[in-house]
Amino acid sequence: MTRIRFTAEDLARVRFAARPAPLPELNAAFMMLFAGGGELLHGRWRRRVLRSLPDAVAPLADLVPGGDPPLFLDVLGETPAEGLDLVEAAPAELVRSELERVYAGRPAPRWIRELHAGGKDAGRVLRRAQRAAYETVVAPVWPLVQDQHRAEFARHALTVAEHGIGAALEVLVPGTRLHDGVWEWPAVSASPAAEREIRLAGRGLVLLPTFHWTGRPLVQDRPDRPVVVTYAAGPGLPLTPDIAPGTEESLATVLGRTRLELLRALSAPHTTTSLARRLGVSNATASAHASALRGAGLVTTARAGRAVAHRRTALGDLLLAPAAGTGPGAP
Repeated sequence: MTRIRFTAEDLARVRFAARPAPLPELNAAFMMLFAGGGELLHGRWRRRVLRSLPDAVAPLADLVPGGDPPLFLDVLGETPAEGLDLVEAAPAELVRSELERVYAGRPAPRWIRELHAGGKDAGRVLRRAQRAAYETVVAPVWPLVQDQHRAEFARHALTVAEHGIGAALEVLVPGTRLHDGVWEWPAVSASPAAEREIRLAGRGLVLLPTFHWTGRPLVQDRPDRPVVVTYAAGPGLPLTPDIAPGTEESLATVLGRTRLELLRALSAPHTTTSLARRLGVSNATASAHASALRGAGLVTTARAGRAVAHRRTALGDLLLAPAAGTGPGAP
């Protein structure tokens, strides 16, 4: 069982990652690539990706000799370059201790021994391998990841607005439970070694959806940073550009078509009456939809004389920002 213990202060410091993170998405893709099973849905994707991986990616296999990657690879960062810089800046003691952990009782390749010693050339080998892996596996579908992240962001905001953060945790991550300040879910195995308990101790918690992984939540727990829970989201299918749902359809599925149209209409302020006229609904219906979006932080409402004016917030603008052309730059 994995358990994360919250205080009231910890619950107030739960946040949703505003944007997807390239390196955690890459890590999730590699875990899915070698997880086995799911041949019907993922077999063709796995074979295609494995055929396309360049030789420069090979050193990454050395970092997971037992299938358990070192913690210094668990970084956020909103662009590939930012993520790679965070890996490169990992504390030397963390790199050494994690390499010793994953290689306990195993002989390490030469470049891993050099990385353990802080060698710059080994660091460049790692950066080159991660960059090549990102460009091959994740970059072609990054606009899709952005689209789905926006939709998941909206789902989270609406759930929190309507039911509170506790309900949002359980709804976003099916199979988990929040009870008496403990968020928990079953471990992959029944082994005592699989038991894990994490105390946030004021560090905060970040919810990060991933669209390559379909297994149980993945927890990044470093003592110097907020705990990150990466959870499976999206349709659970391999991400390939030819089956990518569009941004508008993804958002319409989450918000509902009328609420999405209302949010788009608020590129300029509108009163309830003008929104109702534009959407072809009653004033009461327009008001109810605006209220739901306001509760999610996507809309603000202020009195303007005898009427009220609705405006889209910065979060609403972010949600509707077009994915095309906004992907992160090359590392």
